Amino acid sequence: MKKQQGFTLIELMIVIAILGILIAIALPAYQDYTIRTKNVECLNVAASAKLAVSETAQDRGSLAAITSQAMTGYSFAASSYCASVIITPVTGVITATTQNTGATAPAVFTLTPTAADGRVDWMCRGTGKASQLPAECRTP
Repeated sequence: MKKQQGFTLIELMIVIAILGILIAIALPAYQDYTIRTKNVECLNVAASAKLAVSETAQDRGSLAAITSQAMTGYSFAASSYCASVIITPVTGVITATTQNTGATAPAVFTLTPTAADGRVDWMCRGTGKASQLPAECRTP
């Protein structure tokens, strides 16, 4: 009796079909992951604006005392994935807009401060596909 060597054509086709299914599932998830990391980079750029607003609010006594972005001492420099970071006077709300992330539309993050008990708490809301936003900015 002769010993079988190698794989049959059917066995190879089954392996290729299984690989095709796995790739079809994994590729969209990976694309969302890469877009999400680029969006997080813009959110990290906005962290310095959060610090500027918090410090100004603590120094001046309230968020309402912030009359302009210049008053906070924050100046924005565009990055590869962050188009703009804007601080709204009086409310201290920060709006960060992404760019070049590969998403169909740029994500926009709105960071809303709440001053109470001597501290400033932040709430983040983001626009765009939920799987492409950081967890802290997804709407429930």
